[in-house]
Amino acid sequence: MSGELAIQAFYAAASSRGLPRLARAEGPYLWDQQGRRYVDAASGPVVTNIGHGNPHVVEAIARQAANCAFASRTAFVNEANEALGERLAGLCGEGFDRAFFTSGGSEAIEAALKFARQIAWLRGESKRWKVIARNPSYHGSTLGALAITGDEEADAVFGPMMVRMPKIPAPFTYRIPAGHSPESWQAAAAAALEETILREGPETCLAFVMEPIGGLATGALVAADSYYAAVREICSRYGLLLIYDEVMSGAGRTGRFLSAHHWPQGRPDLVVLAKGLGAGYTPLGAMMAPRSLVDLLAEGGGFLHGHTYVANPLTCAAGLAVLDEVERQGLTGKAADLGPSLDRKLRVLLHDSPILGDVRGKGLLMAIELVMNKATKQPFPLEVEITRRVSQAAMKNGLIVYARRTSHGRYGEWVMISPPLNSSEAVLDEISAALRRTLADCTDELTREGWLGGAAGSCGTARHRA
Repeated sequence: MSGELAIQAFYAAASSRGLPRLARAEGPYLWDQQGRRYVDAASGPVVTNIGHGNPHVVEAIARQAANCAFASRTAFVNEANEALGERLAGLCGEGFDRAFFTSGGSEAIEAALKFARQIAWLRGESKRWKVIARNPSYHGSTLGALAITGDEEADAVFGPMMVRMPKIPAPFTYRIPAGHSPESWQAAAAAALEETILREGPETCLAFVMEPIGGLATGALVAADSYYAAVREICSRYGLLLIYDEVMSGAGRTGRFLSAHHWPQGRPDLVVLAKGLGAGYTPLGAMMAPRSLVDLLAEGGGFLHGHTYVANPLTCAAGLAVLDEVERQGLTGKAADLGPSLDRKLRVLLHDSPILGDVRGKGLLMAIELVMNKATKQPFPLEVEITRRVSQAAMKNGLIVYARRTSHGRYGEWVMISPPLNSSEAVLDEISAALRRTLADCTDELTREGWLGGAAGSCGTARHRA
């Protein structure tokens, strides 16, 4: 068992699961009831972009709660919703003019899928329904989101309950198939989109959904610039909507407010945001769409979709306050400035640790890949539960990281290192030092158990335990 799977006993007491009991949090730190401090090196599951306990956001939530915590969107227009939509549209830029708010990323993905389908219907393209995505990938936990998620383990469990959508290979930069160079694999991964469209029938293909910078499914994967341009051109040629899942990479984390802004030549049609948009202060997600498509929808009778908490004023007020802080503190620029420093620190660990195979990412969305043999890129056997080991060792060293094994570890295993955007160099140094201790502790343990050869702390020769 590893990562989020460990929450299977989700109603058990924390003590029965070996978890510390939370006391308080402030900035990039959390304290347990024993007084022990932890550095939040992953911003939770890449959520708390502005850190914990921000007084401006707390005050905004209290003001809105006192004024009106909830009002149905079918009865009232509310100022907080309008203000958040306008602010978000301004930050996202031209072509992302309208916001549909949800309670999180999975809901926002569902909204984007239904929006795309309804647009095709209104255009007289009722045969378009297939949504192509990548394998591996992660787009959420609802059945619609799971249908486009590339995870063999989830498919095995939930597959009979959903219509699984076509998948194409992810454009990996580290684990590249035999016979390919990094450049040729990137081109092949993009070409697979066109091949799949032609095989499925262009008239039946609705959209292509991708994480422009990978989350847990691909460990902060960043493709070559040419990849983004290629998939954009293919989608345009065959009439598919290009949807960017920026649940993890959006809201300033990569050094641009949208990671899409890094690749204007790969501009998407729809963008989905969550996580850092509410920054942990409220459950909040959004689908951003162009005015022209929203107008078409309105003329066709409106969006056949919704949730109880769509556009509720308390959540929108919290989200607006979060964006206030992103702008006031210049956090998007800070992520751009701190990103290279974090990358350098992680690459020092890459050089020194025998169980680190790769470092990748952009801005403050980074990941480290764990390997049994650096020379061959051989991953650890499943029974080692390497991500669980690293996560638990990190907690002992006062560090919180984020790891989740997908597809039974078929594509490798990694840990996200994604601290709050208002971290400092001193916080990055703390993270680096604690991570170094963590990797050394795990290396020693694995060597004692016979999973690694050679002296602890040296690269040695990886082998299977006898």
